[in-house]
Amino acid sequence: MKVLGIESSCDETGLAIYDSEKGLLAHRLHSQIELHAQYGGVVPELASRDHVRYLLPLTDKVLQQAGLNKQDIDAVAYTAGPGLMGALMVGASTGRALAMALNIPALAVHHMEGHLLAPMLEDNPPSFPFIALLVSGGHTLLAQVQGIGRYKILGESLDDAAGEAFDKTAKMLGLGYPGGPILAKLAQQGEAGAYHFPRPMTDRPGLDFSFSGLKTFSLTTWQKAQAAGDDSEQTKANIARAFEEAVVDTLMIKCRRAMQQTAIKNLVIAGGVGANLRLRESLQQLVEKEGGELFYPRVEFCTDNGAMIAHVGCLRLMAGQREALLIQTRARWPIEELSAL
Repeated sequence: MKVLGIESSCDETGLAIYDSEKGLLAHRLHSQIELHAQYGGVVPELASRDHVRYLLPLTDKVLQQAGLNKQDIDAVAYTAGPGLMGALMVGASTGRALAMALNIPALAVHHMEGHLLAPMLEDNPPSFPFIALLVSGGHTLLAQVQGIGRYKILGESLDDAAGEAFDKTAKMLGLGYPGGPILAKLAQQGEAGAYHFPRPMTDRPGLDFSFSGLKTFSLTTWQKAQAAGDDSEQTKANIARAFEEAVVDTLMIKCRRAMQQTAIKNLVIAGGVGANLRLRESLQQLVEKEGGELFYPRVEFCTDNGAMIAHVGCLRLMAGQREALLIQTRARWPIEELSAL
C-alpha cells in the first residue's frame, strides 16, 4: 500500500509517500520560518494561507521524487489534530478532496502519534513496550507505549512546553526567531557553573512538568545582569547554558522516574527539542545506566514532517481502519482517545 501523507498542523507543510513494502519513498518540506520571523511567532492566518499556496505543488514534487503519479496512490493520510484549526483544515480538506477524486480511502492521523512512532522510520526501530518523551514547541509529555494506539500518559507540562520555554527565553535575550535552536547553539559557548537555575518540580513526586517559572527565572537573571552593567554576549551565553542544562536535567530526572516506575528500560525521544544534542547525550547516559536503549528519529524527522503522518496512516490503514467521508479536525485531541490496533 502506498500512502500519501500530509502534515499542516502549524507552520510547516510536509508531504511524503510511504510504501508498506518498501518504506519511505519520498518526502518534501516547506518551512514558514521566514514568513513568521518578522512577527516573532506563528501567525495562524498567515500559516493557513501559506499551506494553501504550497500544499498542491509539494504534492506534485513528492510524487515526481517517488517516480509515481496520483493514480499510483492507494490512500491519503492527513494530520487532523492537535494544532492550529485553520492550518489543519487546509490539510484535511485537501487530503479528503484528493481521496474522493481518486476514489481511495483517507485517514485522519493524530499529530503526536506521528511523532511518537517516527523512530520506527529508522533502520533500528524500537519494539514495544517503551517509554516515550515527546518534547516540542507545543507539547511536553511522557507516555507509556504498549502498542500502536495503546498510550498511557504518565506526565505532561502544566504550563509552557519545553520548546515554548526555549523560544520565549531566547526572545527575552534578543536572540531572534525561531529562538530555540539559536539559544541551544549559544549555550555551547556558555561557561559551566556561571549560573545555576532550578530544576522545576523535581523536588516532589510525580512526572508532570512546569517550565513557566524557569522562563521567568531566566528573565530575572538577565535583568539583574543588565542592571549591573553586565549585558555582554558571554553573559547571554552563560544564561543560555544554565537554562538549557536546567531543562535537560529536568527532562532526564522525569524520564528516569518513568523508567523505574514502569520497569521499562527502552526510551524513545521525539519532537523538535529531541534534536537537542545536550538532551540526547544526557538521555543516552541515562539509558546506559538503566540497562536500556535510546531511540530517536533522524534530525529532519524530529520537527513536523509528512513522513511520520504517511507512516502512521499506512500502519492504521493496513490494520483495516477506515473512516466516513467526513472532514473533521480537532485543535485539541487527547492521544489516549485513539483506538488501539
